[in-house]
Amino acid sequence: MAGQMKPVYLLAGGRPPDRQKQNSLIQAVIRESGKTSPTVGYIGTASGDDKRFLEFMARELRESGAFQINHAVIAPPKADLKKAKDILKSSDIIFAGGGDVEVGVQILQEKKMDEFLRELYREGKIFFGISAGSIMLAKEWVRWRDPEDDATAELFPCLNIAPVICDTHCEQDGWEELQVALKLEEDSTIGYGIVSGTAIKVFPDGRVEALGGVTHQYIRHGARVERISNILPIPDRR
Repeated sequence: MAGQMKPVYLLAGGRPPDRQKQNSLIQAVIRESGKTSPTVGYIGTASGDDKRFLEFMARELRESGAFQINHAVIAPPKADLKKAKDILKSSDIIFAGGGDVEVGVQILQEKKMDEFLRELYREGKIFFGISAGSIMLAKEWVRWRDPEDDATAELFPCLNIAPVICDTHCEQDGWEELQVALKLEEDSTIGYGIVSGTAIKVFPDGRVEALGGVTHQYIRHGARVERISNILPIPDRR
């Protein structure tokens, strides 16, 4: 089963997006699928399945070569989960959209969709996310019981489809949340800051490649979190 698993693509997004650059990152996902015009199953739980989020991304997905984008509606109380599962199972690629990380993960867990998604990944389905969707696909993230008190910070599990901890498009604030999260991790854990307009490609064994620009890295050493060398993208030799 492990041999079937594919790399996961985690896009930063960010504002204002360079659409040409972002589309080139989506095209890398499409090439990974091996399909010229793949279908994409959209997970929008991070936005409460807000259709505006879907419409914004659907345009870019089509411009990048996707044939059809199908919304697997999960968040509403009376959502047809069998239909959502059928959409995701039949899609060539599964995409997790942006919004609120904790809300998005909690809905998937409450609807018992999280293990279903992990099983699709183990079967060889291509996954990618953008912004909060990227963090949802990763190992875990941080929340605060009291937003005014860093002592109340705690980790919560995400989907762990990409076995990394990361943050997206927060380079302007020095990756503050990522650094807090790393202080709660085991010693020597590395965290990845995915800069606006770039992405990382995460292999099943945890190996990470930068796409579209440098990726910032931090590591926990004892009680400290330190910045280490950036990951540089591999030149495109196609």
